Parts: sequence; structure tokens; C-alpha cells
Amino acid sequence: MKISVIGAGNVGATAANVIACRNLVDQLVLLDIKAGIAEGKAMDMMQTAHLLGIDTHIEGVTGDYPQTANSNLIIITSGMARRPGMSREELISINAGIVKDVMQQCLKHSPDAIFLIISNPADTLTYLAIKETGLPRHRVIGMSGLLDSSRFGYFLSKALNCPPLDVDAMVIGVHGDFMLPLTRFAHYRGIPVEQLLSPAIIQKAELDTKVGGGTLTQLLGTSAWYAPGATAAMMAEAILRDSQKMISCIVLMEGEYEENDVCAAVPVILGKNGMERVVELRLNSEEKKLFGKSIESARRTNNAMKDVLRKTI
Repeated sequence: MKISVIGAGNVGATAANVIACRNLVDQLVLLDIKAGIAEGKAMDMMQTAHLLGIDTHIEGVTGDYPQTANSNLIIITSGMARRPGMSREELISINAGIVKDVMQQCLKHSPDAIFLIISNPADTLTYLAIKETGLPRHRVIGMSGLLDSSRFGYFLSKALNCPPLDVDAMVIGVHGDFMLPLTRFAHYRGIPVEQLLSPAIIQKAELDTKVGGGTLTQLLGTSAWYAPGATAAMMAEAILRDSQKMISCIVLMEGEYEENDVCAAVPVILGKNGMERVVELRLNSEEKKLFGKSIESARRTNNAMKDVLRKTI
């Protein structure tokens, strides 16, 4: 089995490292456009192999897409990281062009690969990748839902003063201000968190989740990388091991939740084919309303991307 990670920045390198530590594949190619970066990080990781029991062979390359040939799964992290004060929409003019080019290059050498889109804004760039390549939706999946769900679970665990592993939480919708933390479905060891926490504390956890990425950007001066990189690795593991796990991921909607021709995070089953199927939760009226607002936000961003692309043609 082989994975290629395109983009050896903080997120890509973290994803590669977690994948290697979990020995998911025999081969992992780390590719970047800046000379020496991927090679250096791959060498650094390989020098931990004896220490950490890593069997995966990691190869770093500079812009050498033929080295990615016959990848089973390709993780795309390429693009500009979000900077303080920068909206997700402002990333589009740069990152849309990058993702288009990367997809074209990768497909030349791995026409049957499954793609995970990590680059921001992931909802819109997943939509772009599907539309530009014509690939079936089950082979192009975006990351945000699992990341946001992990953040929501973390904030709830802080409020509950319990280990994050004891809390199950899910977030759907777009990655940004209009994401929808599903408090009604969140629980602590089977106990609904609504029975354990006050509405005010839950509301704070929801708000902290929605601004989670922006908070880290302000603190770090750039986008987060440990959690996003680990999220990409966990999604890859679910696919390559055919786990059939239910994970919130960005996918193209084709009638699910009464939506079409838009990408957003919803619970899906991940397996050897990529996105095996969408799981439709029974949302109540308020949740449906908020999810609708999230979808409207995704459509606005898609339209902004289309305007940017028209101007560059």
C-alpha cells in the first residue's frame, strides 16, 4: 500500500509522521515544491524508525510527481496557510489554482487514487476538485468534520473535567463560523452532555469550537497543524483498513439532507472505496435551520471561487 502527501508543511509533515508511526502503508511519499523541505523531513522521520518501530519507508521529493505513481491514497495539504485576520474566502484566489494543478499532476500517475483534501477552505476546494476532475464523489473527500468534532469534544471534556477520550461529539456543516456542533448527539460515556452541563457552558463550548481554528491562528501566527495532520491520518486509516467507521467528512451532497451540488461535512461511512455512504441523522427543526444556514455559507464561498476562477481565465 502507498500514500502520497502533497505539501510538506506543518500539516502535511504531521500527517505523514502519524501515518508512519501507525504503520498504515509500506511506502509514503512526501512531496513539496520547495527544494530540500520534503527530503529533510522524510530523513528526519526515518531516523526515528528504530526508536518508534516504524516499518513504513518514507521518501521526500521536490516536485517529482512520478514518484507518487500508483498511490492508493493521496492527501493534499498544498496551499497558503491561513494568517491572522485572513478570512477563509481570501485563501481561495491562491489555493484554488494550487489544488487544481496538484490534482491534475497526481491523476497522471495515480488515476485510481482516493483523494483527501486538507487545503483550506476545504469545503470549497473539495467541491472544486470533484468538478474539475469529474471524479466520482466517493473518491474525493474533504477534512473538517472530524477535526471540528475533535475540537468540540475537547472543549466539552474541559467543561466536564474528564478525559477527551470519554466524550463523543460531532460537528457537521461547513468549516467556519457556520459549522453546526450537534450538542443533542454529544455524550459522556453514554450520558447526554445536556444532562450534565448548563446551557451557558454548552453554548461556550459550541462557540469555542466555531472559532477554534481562528483562536489557534491568533496564538500561533499560522494555522494549527497537530490536530489537522492527525485528522488526515485517521481518515486515511479508516479508508485503507476498510474500517467502516462513521466519521464526519466533507462530501458532495446528492440529495442527502435535501441538498444537492454542494460540499459540507456530514457523517459518512469510510472504507476501502473512500466514502461508502452518507449517514442521514434525524435533525430536529432547529438543527435543520442551522444546517441550512451552513449550506448557504458554502454556496456563497463556492460562488466566490467561481468568480475568482473566471477572472483568472
